Amino acid sequence: MGAVSSTMKFRLHFVVDPKGWLCISMVFGVWLYNTVFVPKLVLLPHYNEGHIPWALVVCYYIASALCVTALLRASTADPGQLPHDLKIPQSEQENWQLCNKCNRMRPKRSHHCSRCGHCVRKMDHHCPWINNCVGEDNHWLFLQLCFYTQVLSLFTLFLDFCQYYYFQPLSKLDQEFTTLHEVALLRGSAIMGLMMFGGMSSLFHTQITGILSDTTAIEKMSQFTTDTCRSKKSWQLALAEVFGTSWKILWFLPLRKRQPLRLAYHFV
Repeated sequence: MGAVSSTMKFRLHFVVDPKGWLCISMVFGVWLYNTVFVPKLVLLPHYNEGHIPWALVVCYYIASALCVTALLRASTADPGQLPHDLKIPQSEQENWQLCNKCNRMRPKRSHHCSRCGHCVRKMDHHCPWINNCVGEDNHWLFLQLCFYTQVLSLFTLFLDFCQYYYFQPLSKLDQEFTTLHEVALLRGSAIMGLMMFGGMSSLFHTQITGILSDTTAIEKMSQFTTDTCRSKKSWQLALAEVFGTSWKILWFLPLRKRQPLRLAYHFV
């Protein structure tokens, strides 16, 4: 297992881990299932018969696009890997420490990931479902993924409910397909929606709590932090530092480049 990075407009980061590939394929499969069958069985038939407005169809596809974009970006973004030829200024050396696994200098609060094979700045955890670490440079994308997965899952559950209890019956439909497949497909969609919404809601709450307390998941598990004198931050500043901008509208856009608000350390 290891990682390969390349420098482009967005710095790509690929982790060579077959187990991670399986996990992210399952997540992508759930997204594809709902993106194909919910419009086919619910949205498009009711829109064609004038039961629902076009805006509802567009909103579902926008939520689906944002969800998969956040997934792809979170899984391929560099989480905070240090360059191999870094040079630490003399004045900054007290903020660095030697990793006992790769024998390289790293900033404090960094952690060595055994799956990726390198140290990650302010590493939160390694997530098999995106086949990548969650660290300083891609934490904001992981938060977006959690948020948009909740939105899409809740949207899907809402449409599955409306299909049975609210929407008008369809006059033009494929009776054979509907009889044989619709119930099973929509039940599968609802079950996956419940699982994804429940799991992501819990994870999103954990992530937000950690950000507001300025504590990573690794630090929580170890119940130890080397810096107990961190100043309390407002929730706006804490989230702005994670997303790299104080413009809240940009917190929801996955297709942009993050710039840190402040540099906690320097290296060249």
